[in-house]
Amino acid sequence: MPQLLLELFSEEIPARMQAGAARDLERLAREKLAAEGLLPEALKTFAGPRRLTLVAEGLAASQPDRHEERKGPRVGAPDQAIDGFLRSTGLTRDQLTERDGVYFAHLHKAGRPTAEIIAEMVDGIVRGFPWPKSMVSGTSKLRWVRPLQRILCVFDGQVVPFEIDGHVAGDLTEGHRFMGSGQAFHVRDFDAYADGLARNFVVLDPEERKERILDAARTLCFARNFELVEDEGLLDEVSGLAEWPTPVMGDMDPAFLDLPPEVIRTSMRVHQRFFAVRDPMTGFLVPHFITVANIEATDGGKLIASGNARVLSARLSDARFFWNEDLRVRLEDRLEKLKGVTFHAKLGTMYERIERIVALAGELAPFVRDDEATKALAQQAALLCKADLTSGMVGEFPELQGIMGGYYAEKQGLEPEIVDAIRWHYKPQGPNDDVPVQAVAATVALADKLDTLVSFFAIDEKPTGSRDPYALRRAALGVIRILLGTRARLGLRQAIHVVYEQVRLQNLQSGRALGEIGQGDPTKEPIGPQIQLQMLEPVQRDLSQFLADRLKVLLREQGERHDLVDAVFALGDDDIVRIVSKVNALSGFLGTEDGKNLLAGYKRAVNILKAEEKKGPLPSGEPNASAPGEEGALTNAVGHMQVEVGKALDKEDYAAAMGELAKLREPVDAFFDKVLVNSDVAAERENRLRLLVKVRDAMGRVADFSQITG
Repeated sequence: MPQLLLELFSEEIPARMQAGAARDLERLAREKLAAEGLLPEALKTFAGPRRLTLVAEGLAASQPDRHEERKGPRVGAPDQAIDGFLRSTGLTRDQLTERDGVYFAHLHKAGRPTAEIIAEMVDGIVRGFPWPKSMVSGTSKLRWVRPLQRILCVFDGQVVPFEIDGHVAGDLTEGHRFMGSGQAFHVRDFDAYADGLARNFVVLDPEERKERILDAARTLCFARNFELVEDEGLLDEVSGLAEWPTPVMGDMDPAFLDLPPEVIRTSMRVHQRFFAVRDPMTGFLVPHFITVANIEATDGGKLIASGNARVLSARLSDARFFWNEDLRVRLEDRLEKLKGVTFHAKLGTMYERIERIVALAGELAPFVRDDEATKALAQQAALLCKADLTSGMVGEFPELQGIMGGYYAEKQGLEPEIVDAIRWHYKPQGPNDDVPVQAVAATVALADKLDTLVSFFAIDEKPTGSRDPYALRRAALGVIRILLGTRARLGLRQAIHVVYEQVRLQNLQSGRALGEIGQGDPTKEPIGPQIQLQMLEPVQRDLSQFLADRLKVLLREQGERHDLVDAVFALGDDDIVRIVSKVNALSGFLGTEDGKNLLAGYKRAVNILKAEEKKGPLPSGEPNASAPGEEGALTNAVGHMQVEVGKALDKEDYAAAMGELAKLREPVDAFFDKVLVNSDVAAERENRLRLLVKVRDAMGRVADFSQITG
């Protein structure tokens, strides 16, 4: 079947926008083709430094005919309504049909040639393409990321005729700016297109460009017994900078190796887009780097490497200056400057934030490790953890905050636990990042993240579906991962309350806030713009739910069911470690036949109770343990289960608790098989309802089984 080939050729597309542009092009093309009844067998897009390409296989030569039945007004409706319906359909009244007293219009629309639809599709895509940033060029009104130079559009071997703002579609493309033939060439299908680009030194597929970079860079390192320091983010970027990527190894002045390795790597990455190289035996950096050129130089890249080495030396000289200057000032002496650094207009300065983190670290330390030494070290580390924000190095490389503070603390001779806490307190910064588990570091990291979460929820700055400017989702996931990693038994509501009170009192003392409703200080003269904090109760509720949602995401990624999290959270527990232990045990239990059947019995009991509640209050009191047969057996089984489950829950042995629940499976099944709950005898009916209430409530000590689907 016919093939569509589209290329939008322009000046250089920023590397950071290429992957998103390829996804947007594929999405828009699929949507527009589907809207016209055209479904390709395969559709793929490619993005590179100067071109966006789309190839769609298996498109029909023409759009299928379409038949539509449109419902109109009722027969006998006012003429105005009927006339409006006729205008919308283009029919006359005698062309309408009647069915069940309603007019219907039967519309037939002949299919159009696919090439005609493609022309309209490309016009719409180009004019409305969702670039994050775009521009116009010269007298053109067309907005594109960089000036659009050419449109190639071929369908079934023929050029699709259309024009967009002076750009006439054709079958011409061109290769590499320097290494190619210098002449545009004609193509009429994707194979000829890909082959022509390859002959003209263009690697079309970004994944192939990445593989080419990695393979060549690893080979260069291996030849000298070195190892490439791989960086996925940097690889994504450099693969979008070169059409014919050619890694080159350069030499660096060895004198710079006395700088912290993170400084060297960050300077290479941020300023020059270089990969670092290390000794595989020691793990230490070596005085070399890998740069990715866009040409194959005749001298093997020596001139490129030399020029890049000079630029890198200049950058690292700046870094050395910052390093030496920063070491002249002790971390504690930097704190005064933080009094002039605003954290948030409604939450005060960075120094006030540090005061909150210090206080919170003291409150949290016993939950992580209950000894006075940990508490003292955690509070000292919390006091200094943000001090490097005023350093020259962090000013140049913000991504090194915390890391540089750790180095400065180490140079000052501070305790290793304090050094690690300062260095690690921002972690984890992503789902695959390491988690601080050493007690002091974990305490400070928890305090930092909880302060962020509670503070912003208190001023009603919560994430939305599309916006999370303060990275609160990342902070919440960090809190959860640290608690699970350290097994810290922290009640979230208690922690939220502690932070909230610190924010409230600080704001009242500074005159920024009125505090909670009705709790303002009318005698205090306001210093700045006053704000109204949210009440504690909704902050606790909303933030607890927010953390629960993050936990669901984490557990779902680990293969657990989100409804099990709901079932455990519904009991009001806010200990993350205990919740996850219960979820794991519950998941294992429900994976057994006993668990599945007992859940079915529970839901049957609950449905009966719900139906009875509509008629009036359920009977209260204990069921009769001496009732005959299956009724008495279930009563005794539930009573025994309650005692044993209570013991297991007290010991937090959730596997044992689930084992006790499993023993209910047979008596529950037997009860429903042999006993009629809605007996004609009122006393029997009431006793059996009391028994079902007891089954529901006893199982509800472990989890809210009504939240579980399936």
